[in-house]
Amino acid sequence: MKKFLFWNFVLLGISSWIFPPSSFAQGEVKIGALYPMTGPSAQVGLDNKNAMELALDIINTGKYRHLNLPLSKSEGLPNLKGAKVVIVIADHQGKPDLGLSEAERLITQERVAALFGTFHSQVTETASMVAERMKVPFFCDISSSPQLTRRGFKWFFRSSPHDEIFAGSLFRCLNGLEKKRGIKFKTTAVMYEDTLYGKDSSRIEKDLAAKAGYKVVADIPYRRAATSVGPEIQLLKASNPDVFLPSSYASDAILIVKTMKELNYSPPAFFAQGAGYIDPSFVEAVGRDVDGICSRESFSLDLATHKPMVREINELFKKRSGRDLNEASARCFMGFFILCDAINRAGSTNPEAIREALTKTNLPADQLITPWRGVKFDETGQNISGESIVIQFQGGKPRLVWPFEQASKEIIFPFPKWSEGK
Repeated sequence: MKKFLFWNFVLLGISSWIFPPSSFAQGEVKIGALYPMTGPSAQVGLDNKNAMELALDIINTGKYRHLNLPLSKSEGLPNLKGAKVVIVIADHQGKPDLGLSEAERLITQERVAALFGTFHSQVTETASMVAERMKVPFFCDISSSPQLTRRGFKWFFRSSPHDEIFAGSLFRCLNGLEKKRGIKFKTTAVMYEDTLYGKDSSRIEKDLAAKAGYKVVADIPYRRAATSVGPEIQLLKASNPDVFLPSSYASDAILIVKTMKELNYSPPAFFAQGAGYIDPSFVEAVGRDVDGICSRESFSLDLATHKPMVREINELFKKRSGRDLNEASARCFMGFFILCDAINRAGSTNPEAIREALTKTNLPADQLITPWRGVKFDETGQNISGESIVIQFQGGKPRLVWPFEQASKEIIFPFPKWSEGK
């Protein structure tokens, strides 16, 4: 892999002057979007495609001027003479090497003004290396590994919170639950897939557990896309933690929950680190067995109580896709607006102008459908105003349960037992 990356960078060094970055032409601004359109996470890719197409409809047509979103009041990008935004989607299949080569193709052949995506942290890691080398803005809407904004990159920006923020919300929720119910959690166990996302997530959770005074009684890694996790769940069951903290993508999350049910193991508290446990394909696969699982999120339809715009945008999305917005598609939708807003403020598709505009982004909370305080990037490219919430599946739906003052439902605790007809 290292040799592969080295020779790609050598070639990129040559191609950066043979194939200069995109220039504005024929009234269009191209954005290259990298998502898993096939493979285990294909539903995420499809949902995000629909989210971007809805964003394009709002930005390009001027039909939704009443919405309080960036660029909704005009038709096209006003500072680029009404230019229409178009997307070029590349399928990385969840594979880092394919993400790298597709990023290069989008820049050198499609001549995109910026790259956007990619959902998987490990794919974002390699694809953004290409953008950094070729001096093209890379906008990360979802990938949550903290390391992505700690590489000293100049061209990388992330609107969503990272896993330290996400995990922090889980532990604040647990602490609040302890006080509210008069209980005390003493032990926890982490279980995680062996890529960048899983390793970072578990490391952060173990650190936070130590600070909270919880003993980590099991540290269980497994191979991503495993075909069996029986031994791992047996180890988890034997360790008997008060709180179970898994980090998995959808196919693994499905296998884990089904195996837990087969082995009749129910932890008292089940708090997941997003990703697979809020993936629509996971929810569809496990059905009502999802009930009782908590997860950190950056979106909930329950936010409509405080942000009425959420309800209307979800209806527009549902007409297009037949599905509700979820955490991934909502973050994609919002991130796409943030990037397009920066391109418009740049008044150009010149990469440096776009990068400079991104550094000056300062969007207020009322222009977002996410629960963030706003969008403003620090020197690393991380949005410093990102916030996280906690949801719990109840009746097959993700309900907002923390912060408690915004909750639509009380947390169900303990996690229902399979043997009691969960």
